This record gives sequence, structure tokens and C-alpha cells, in this order.
Amino acid sequence: MATNRTLTMIKPDAYADGHTGEILQIIQRAGFKIVALKLTQLSAEKAGEFYAVHKEKPFYGDLCKYMSSGPIVAAILEKENAVADFRELIGATNPADSTTGTIRNLFAKSLEANAVHGSDSDENAKIEGDFHFADDEQF
Repeated sequence: MATNRTLTMIKPDAYADGHTGEILQIIQRAGFKIVALKLTQLSAEKAGEFYAVHKEKPFYGDLCKYMSSGPIVAAILEKENAVADFRELIGATNPADSTTGTIRNLFAKSLEANAVHGSDSDENAKIEGDFHFADDEQF
């Protein structure tokens, strides 16, 4: 059953390039409500915890290094069918394959520096949201 929440992170490249406001506007215009938002910076250890599912993959080390290289903006988004709708809004992981007008098509620099993270399942949306917002009693 689809849920109505997902998590996104505006990645270090998009934050550093000043795209946070534009990305959040696109998200809101697509009908998502931002119910939690914070600016943070992941340590290499915390990035490793967040991406532990990829630990055995060859890109894991570079991913953790990249995600801890600068500030990110984490947000919990709410909308009916949130995960699937947000995945459509952000576009393919590889920006070269992203549909025109998607967030990654507009702001990504490369496969690694692809502007935003989006949860890939309802289960992961809950886990990822808790990772960033567990200390907040509302979530």
C-alpha cells in the first residue's frame, strides 16, 4: 500500500550551487507539502549509515565521501502516492536519462552529483525519514 510521505535530500552540489530554493519551489508546485525541513551536514560515518544498503557496491566509498562533502537539506514531503510521484518529479538517477523538466534534468551535474535523493520505496521513506528526523517527536 502506498503511503503519503517520502524523504528527499538536496545534495551538496545543488546546495552549493544555490538551487535549494528553486528545487523546493518545484516540489511545492507539484503538490507536495513540506512537513519537515532541515539544513545539516552528514559526517562520513553518518553518510555510511544512511547508505549502508550500498556497502558492498563499488561506488559506496565515493558516495559517502561526496554526501559528507558539504551541507544538505533533508525534507519529509507529504502527498498522496508520495514515493512514486516524487521519483517521477526528480527523474532518472542518471541525469542523461532524465526527462526534460525533471529536477535532475534541470540541476544535476553527473550521475553522482545528481542534485537530489528520493526514497525508492515506502519502507525506505519511513527508515530514511526517521534517520534524519527521529529526534523530532512529530515524525
